[in-house]
Amino acid sequence: MATQSTRERLIQSALELFLSQGVSHTTTRQIANLAEVNEVTLFRNFGNKYGLLLAVIQEAPTFRELGEGLMQQAVPADDQQQTLRLYASNCLHALEQAPAFVRSLIGEADQYPEENRQALGQRLDEASRYVAQYLAQAVPLGPFSPEKLAGFLGALLIGYVVIESASERHHLWESREDFLDGLVDLLLNGAIAAVELPEAEAAPVQVQDLPAPWVQQILQQAKAAGVQDYAIAYVMFSAGLTSAEVVRLARSQHISDKSQHTLQVGARQVPINQWILNKRYGSYTSNPLTKWLKSRKDEQPFLFISSESGALSAAQIQQRWQSWTTQLATTGPHQAKQTWCVEMLMRGMTVENLSILSGWETEQLQPYVRRAQEKAALEAARALDQRQG
Repeated sequence: MATQSTRERLIQSALELFLSQGVSHTTTRQIANLAEVNEVTLFRNFGNKYGLLLAVIQEAPTFRELGEGLMQQAVPADDQQQTLRLYASNCLHALEQAPAFVRSLIGEADQYPEENRQALGQRLDEASRYVAQYLAQAVPLGPFSPEKLAGFLGALLIGYVVIESASERHHLWESREDFLDGLVDLLLNGAIAAVELPEAEAAPVQVQDLPAPWVQQILQQAKAAGVQDYAIAYVMFSAGLTSAEVVRLARSQHISDKSQHTLQVGARQVPINQWILNKRYGSYTSNPLTKWLKSRKDEQPFLFISSESGALSAAQIQQRWQSWTTQLATTGPHQAKQTWCVEMLMRGMTVENLSILSGWETEQLQPYVRRAQEKAALEAARALDQRQG
């Protein structure tokens, strides 16, 4: 401690005592004694205990580095349940190191000055952003934004620590392991699965592909709306992605070089085509998506972001689609993937290969095969008529 300033010693001493015995049971005299200064010095630097608590929240390395440390521990596994459980366990372990502090920090927050509560909220937001980054890359999120899901996860974990440190002999869960199992099951098989859009699970029976002039008009309208809108529309029509698939994309899932332009969508890779219905939209390295990424100045992990700097939701993509198609009789953004499927079959792709790229079973793609045959027959009839003329 000899190399630390008086201020640093007081902050570190306060942190140690807050962590071991909570805020309410820690006195300024105890903090001053541990820091080897008198109380007058503490009051001169921080005013009172709450001023020191504010400094701890804002400046202590323990708080600044918590979220970053959790990200460094996060190693995605092949099994999503194992991945989420391990990360939740790591987060819980960090909170369990100071149950008295967590309990008093959260439980007594209504007694703190407003600036303390604001600082605490900022720290919770920062930690939640690290969790959101991890969730965006590790598990499917459906239309929930990673930030929202991270907030739910954080609230449940903090609630667990508070309950465990403040009560005994409850029957809410049998053990820590039982709590984690239930938490992971809720997130993977409850909240996430329940909100998954139907279009991400199965191919619609009725095919509603769009004609080429309409697709070009939609892309032009998206381009006029902004660089991100153009990139979203481009991905939907060139890679055949649904809204639910688009909102889950992270930057790390984008692969672009001179020989390929690809997205990692769940367990499958999908090429991003340069050509959409006989019109070329850039190259592998220069196209609406790469231009959008180059224009960004933020460090968000998501491929597409909302105005609040979080991931887009499926509802927001629906709103964008409506603005792009105000003069067209479309039924929704699901038509982009349907159009892409028909186009791939028209280009000569086998239904087996399309099944791999689309994530839909071959049986589900049979209506698309029929639709491609219908379009091929129309083109053949037009060609015969032109030769006759």
